[in-house]
Amino acid sequence: MEENFKLLRRFQYSSEAQIFSGKLESEGIKIYLRDNNIVDSNPIWSNAVGGVKLFVKSEDFERANLILSDISQFSFDENNKLIKCPNCGAEEIEMVTSIKDLKTFFAFIFSLLFILIPFYSKHRYKCNKCKFEFN
Repeated sequence: MEENFKLLRRFQYSSEAQIFSGKLESEGIKIYLRDNNIVDSNPIWSNAVGGVKLFVKSEDFERANLILSDISQFSFDENNKLIKCPNCGAEEIEMVTSIKDLKTFFAFIFSLLFILIPFYSKHRYKCNKCKFEFN
């Protein structure tokens, strides 16, 4: 019997895809991941192949979307509350890798030259509304 799968989401890293696929599998939805081995072998190729793709059976597509819509894509603090932007007060905060100082910049250049995963990066929070970055 042939099963039809439909693309549900794309992720830059397979670890993200694993978290979301685990949630769907716990709800009884059959999933299929594609290109996760390519991205795991060299994360720099993620954009080239379009990221890790999460597929679900066509008949489960709407239910899977509903389940994943309940998961917030924004960052939480240690009290499990959405982080607020100190600039505008919005709760649409994401963690980003930032190149703001000389040490991070040189680590990034070194990684590019030797085709390595960056060994030093500074993570900051960034507001999606006002684009303000903070620690």
